[in-house]
Amino acid sequence: MAAHGAAHNMSLSKLQSLNGIFAVYKKKGPTSADVLNALKEKLLKEAGVANPNPRKRKKQALKLGHGGTLDSAASGILVVGIGDGTKMLTTMLAGSKKYTAVGELGKATDTLDATGNVVKEQSYDHISRQDMEEKLRHFTGDILQVPPLYSALKKDGKRLSVLLKQGHEVEAKPARPVKVYSLTLKEFSPPHFTLDVECGGGFYVRSLVDDLGKALSCCAHVCELIRTKQGQFTLDQHALHEDRWTLQDISQSLQCSPASMAQEKNGKKPNTDNSSSQAGAQEDGETSQQ
Repeated sequence: MAAHGAAHNMSLSKLQSLNGIFAVYKKKGPTSADVLNALKEKLLKEAGVANPNPRKRKKQALKLGHGGTLDSAASGILVVGIGDGTKMLTTMLAGSKKYTAVGELGKATDTLDATGNVVKEQSYDHISRQDMEEKLRHFTGDILQVPPLYSALKKDGKRLSVLLKQGHEVEAKPARPVKVYSLTLKEFSPPHFTLDVECGGGFYVRSLVDDLGKALSCCAHVCELIRTKQGQFTLDQHALHEDRWTLQDISQSLQCSPASMAQEKNGKKPNTDNSSSQAGAQEDGETSQQ
């Protein structure tokens, strides 16, 4: 019993000492908040915290936040801050994001992706690969983009997507400036096409595909979306899959993360084992930093 208690205390102490930024893989289906809750539950359970239900416990030995919502229908990299790392997310994720998107010509949906209802169908026989590549050039650089109605954006403190599902009328947000660093047509097999996109913050790939369809005198929606890069974190190099959501793997990931490397370069040693952080880590971290 004594040995078990010591191991439990050691695991809990290790959990509370974790500070920094790492990345996980989000599969298609759960929301970004769902991923945080599942991650939190696994870590609290490993640390021996009784009944680690992240939705019910008000005080927990863990603080988590993510660095930007990834649609539930999308998969890919989700950057997570743990402990004091939640305060570093905005600074460390200042770089670009990369996505691979599969679109479908000829059908438009109310959500601009495959989860929605089809609201329009049009012929796409007139569209060639050359036509699409020509139109894509108009969506590169500094452009104006209208965000989707179904999004994480809020009105009066409530998400637009939630208001729509509740039957409320929602006005489209005004077009806002966004940046597209590169936009490449990887595959063109009508009705499907695949794009590689590198963009700045606030950019919606769903809006891009919808606007592209309209520019081609047609319509289109996103079938599949994968985020492959977020800031300095890449899907292949840094994202931990669910079987590696452990104290040991996350601790190692924190030490090798781009955020830690940047701190070391600036003369600051990354903090992954510091008991002074425990007080801050007691706060509940249900809310995400976006």
